Amino acid sequence: MRISEILRRKGSDVVTIAPDATVHALLEILATNNVGAVVVSPDASYMVGIVSERDVVRALHRHGAVVLGQPVSEIMTDVVHTCCPEDRVETLNARMTEHRIRHLPVVRDGRMIGIVSIGDVVKSQIAELETEREHLVQYLHG
Repeated sequence: MRISEILRRKGSDVVTIAPDATVHALLEILATNNVGAVVVSPDASYMVGIVSERDVVRALHRHGAVVLGQPVSEIMTDVVHTCCPEDRVETLNARMTEHRIRHLPVVRDGRMIGIVSIGDVVKSQIAELETEREHLVQYLHG
């Protein structure tokens, strides 16, 4: 299965936040949208980073509550791993595991067109396995 199929099923909405928004505002966005990461973007299409719940926890551990008033750009990850719609789910699974990341923006022609999470990847793999199982059962009961 390709990443484009995951996006077709789940949609291409990407939650973003401006680099100068506060970490406190980030927490509200994470909670309101029920997501684990937000793309940092000044215009909702050009990425300058990504920030996750994990980034917030690490910043709070290092700097305390003062971090809540700081800009997101202070705690974001600025080297963002991405994928493209043509990538295969199996490849993405390995990349996410190797780099210990749980969210990958999907990029086409330099523009962000979606985001996939490790949950999306696992869900698609389970769906594929269920389909294969159904075909095998049908074959055996032919």
